[in-house]
Amino acid sequence: MTAPAPDPAAPTGRLRTVSLRFRATLTVLLVLLVVVAGLAVVVDRTFAAEANRNANALLTGRAQLARQLARQGVGPQQLVNRVDAHGIRASLVLPDGRVFGTPPSNGRRDLVDRVQLSSPGRVDGAVLTLVVDRAFLDNAQQTLRRTLLLAGLGALLLGGLSITLGLRYALRPLNAFGALARDVISGRRGGRLAPDRTDTELGQAAAAVDGMLDALEGAEQHARDAEADARRAARRSQEFLSDAAHELRTPIAGVQAAAETLLHQGSDEGGLSTTEREQLLVLLVREAQRAGRLSEDLLTTARLDTGVDVQHERIDLAELVRGEADRTALLHPGVELAVHGLSRLADPWLTSDPAKIRSVLGNLLGNAARATAATGPAGSIAVTVSEEPGRVRVLVTDSGPGVPAADRERIFERLVRLDASRTRGSDGPGTSGGAGLGLAIARGYARALGGDLVCVEPPPDVRGAAFLLTLPRTARTVVGSGASPAPSDRP
Repeated sequence: MTAPAPDPAAPTGRLRTVSLRFRATLTVLLVLLVVVAGLAVVVDRTFAAEANRNANALLTGRAQLARQLARQGVGPQQLVNRVDAHGIRASLVLPDGRVFGTPPSNGRRDLVDRVQLSSPGRVDGAVLTLVVDRAFLDNAQQTLRRTLLLAGLGALLLGGLSITLGLRYALRPLNAFGALARDVISGRRGGRLAPDRTDTELGQAAAAVDGMLDALEGAEQHARDAEADARRAARRSQEFLSDAAHELRTPIAGVQAAAETLLHQGSDEGGLSTTEREQLLVLLVREAQRAGRLSEDLLTTARLDTGVDVQHERIDLAELVRGEADRTALLHPGVELAVHGLSRLADPWLTSDPAKIRSVLGNLLGNAARATAATGPAGSIAVTVSEEPGRVRVLVTDSGPGVPAADRERIFERLVRLDASRTRGSDGPGTSGGAGLGLAIARGYARALGGDLVCVEPPPDVRGAAFLLTLPRTARTVVGSGASPAPSDRP
């Protein structure tokens, strides 16, 4: 089996942490040294070439002067004296062998120029030797080299100091990086580099670090929120199970008591009468039905968290509202019930789930009827239907005791009951039978259809509660709809 090739981008050892300031200073000084040395060599070579060029030009000029003096008939010694100057040594050899001036020395790197003169005088045919004094040029070049050396050392020293101070200032933002990293390690959050420019190297690095910290703190906050949500969910589940067990205990206890009474006394002589037996049987059936409704509501509530299948049918909302209103009026003949706005609907047709809409309306109207009946025989319920672009609104108000503003959201939580008038047994499917699940299920159905159910501030002429049901013209397909989603999901 062939071993995988090592990743060239992967770290191969510990990170070398030599001082960045030292490395940058050393690098710049080496570059400066190379530049200064190269510049010194160029200046030295240029000076030498220019000095030779000037010396040759000087020799040419002195030779021309010697020819002019010879044609003028100037004597040998005077000619040598006139030409021998400014680093030029002249030696004149006459045809008869006499020598005037200093003869040139052998073995030196002097520049030499020999000129034969023609003259009407004594120097006719004489040979003039011109020599440039090399020692003068060498001294000048040595002086230049010493100057370049001192200047180079001074430049390196000054450059080193300048680079050290400049790097200390330039690398100051790295201290901010380190301080921020130490804050993060120590647990302090919220600090940022906040670069004023993000188009530079440090700005891009600072922006990347800030973005990383944003993501880190966001992930930490998300983890804390998830942990808190999990704890709340666990607590709600425990409370839900506890409350559900408590709610089921009552009907089950009734069933058990009735069954035990029938079992132990039903066959004894002088035991239960026929009337008592019938009452026990009725109690047994009612408690069994109550337990069944509560179990069904608990299952419905659980399904709301995982997803609700929505049936799509073409329904007439006006007919559906009238049907539920008539049903409630039959079940509660002492309550005045009025329906408004149906005739003003431009389009009463929806594509939705009629069973779930009936369940929601039945719960709202049943609760309103019981709340209204609790205040006296002259109670009333009003159902107002209106429409807006893409949705319809059904407002149910009553003349009951109302819902306090602080409880208008809490009333939709599972197994929450504010008063007996709003939590007794209901009249329609999907209701709680007093367990505090009816409104939670109703809101879950409304949101499963793509709408919502909220308890709102009642109109000025209404003293009781007001519940607003909103429904889209076309329901959603399949959704998971908790009874109490985040506030941002509410219209």
